[in-house]
Amino acid sequence: MTSPSRFPAASCLLLALALACSRGDANTVRLPDQTARRGDDPPVMINPEPPVDYPPSLYSRGIEGKVVLRLHVDELGRVSADSSRLAASSGYPALDSAALDAVPRFRFAPALRNGAPVAATFLQPIQFRHPAAGGATP
Repeated sequence: MTSPSRFPAASCLLLALALACSRGDANTVRLPDQTARRGDDPPVMINPEPPVDYPPSLYSRGIEGKVVLRLHVDELGRVSADSSRLAASSGYPALDSAALDAVPRFRFAPALRNGAPVAATFLQPIQFRHPAAGGATP
């Protein structure tokens, strides 16, 4: 690490900046003192293991992709079976099907609005990544 004495101009600049930032200014707008409140959150997948099976034929070839599903969960975090839709294809029908087939195994914490559980429709990305692929995505 370089010592501050080797760069006196930089040290002076840092000191001046620190002093300027610590001074109060009548023109500075202050935000109200309150802690950030959480309470508006989307559903969160809580499966301990990924519930999606990688299609063996694509895995063996190192093919990767991203599927985006449109899902609806109720206020208990249960996925509505008839609400699952493909929002964005990976370009590989086998990956798209694998993602849709896994939906009944998805487990979610429900969405929150003002801290209370609510039903919500949202987009859920599913990434198929091969450990040795080198990025063969469409």
